[in-house]
Amino acid sequence: MGFWAGKKVMVTGGAGFLGSCVVNKLRQRGCERIFVPRSTVYDLRQVENIRRALQESSPEMVIHLAARVGGIGANRAHPADFFYDNLMMGVQLLHESFKAGVKKFVTLGTVCSYPKFTSVPFREENLWNGYPEETNAPYGLAKKMLLVQSQAYRQQYGYNSIFLLPVNLYGPGDNFDLETSHVIPALIRKCVEAKQAGHSEIVLWGDGSPTREFLYVEDAAEGVLLAAERYSGDLPVNLGSGEEISIRDLAQKIAEEVGFSGKFIWDITKPNGQPRRCLDVSQAKNWFGFEAKCPFQQGLHNTIASYLAQRKTLRELPLADHGI
Repeated sequence: MGFWAGKKVMVTGGAGFLGSCVVNKLRQRGCERIFVPRSTVYDLRQVENIRRALQESSPEMVIHLAARVGGIGANRAHPADFFYDNLMMGVQLLHESFKAGVKKFVTLGTVCSYPKFTSVPFREENLWNGYPEETNAPYGLAKKMLLVQSQAYRQQYGYNSIFLLPVNLYGPGDNFDLETSHVIPALIRKCVEAKQAGHSEIVLWGDGSPTREFLYVEDAAEGVLLAAERYSGDLPVNLGSGEEISIRDLAQKIAEEVGFSGKFIWDITKPNGQPRRCLDVSQAKNWFGFEAKCPFQQGLHNTIASYLAQRKTLRELPLADHGI
């Protein structure tokens, strides 16, 4: 609690999925001076907006969570946007934060930065052993450049910038837009809608064999803040649960939780993405005491309940209020 008392903190992406959890936890820890630059006012791809945000907030710490993110489909459709937007936001923000005298810079990378064929569990030292999986390589590489920049500024200037590598996040408040969502919210929405429409089957991309690891959003927020409080090293650190599940098994779990009793049709003409993803999470525990707490089944239950409540709220709103 005492660490955050009186501190001025800027949280980019602080109104988003992960960012809102981080901001809530900051408040719970006694941080009262939190600045969230909203994208409608501060387009962080433009350096003049970054400078204005830093000047107006004078933060002692920047936690950079703003990002352009999406699933395989969105990455395939907009690779240039994913590369440019994430690179320009991050590189300029770190540089301007250093120039403005911000004492500590915390930034999130992505598991997509790891090579396509990485031995499981992924260890931080494996990060440079190959090229990322092609469907999200532009995004993964743009994020990985922030690690290069972070280490370079530490080497040349002694700047305290740290870099965290989270796996895919999930939880209440996730993005359920099928055009841009990740696998868990997409599967939840498809199963719920299929059940309600009385459909007997759902078409899913790939063959279901790839594995993924997921981290509940509240756990991820805790990991970010523990690192902000306790870690000041130059090496990247994985944030995850250490649990691996296949997409096929994940789909079945979600179907059972939702009550969808139909079958899945796997469209093998669509990409699988990276074959396996599972992190070695020992460094986060060793260096700043982070361990995931939320059991996966409970996290799924909470996420589904949140989505169902959201759908109910939308149905009860006047038509003009939700764009129909």
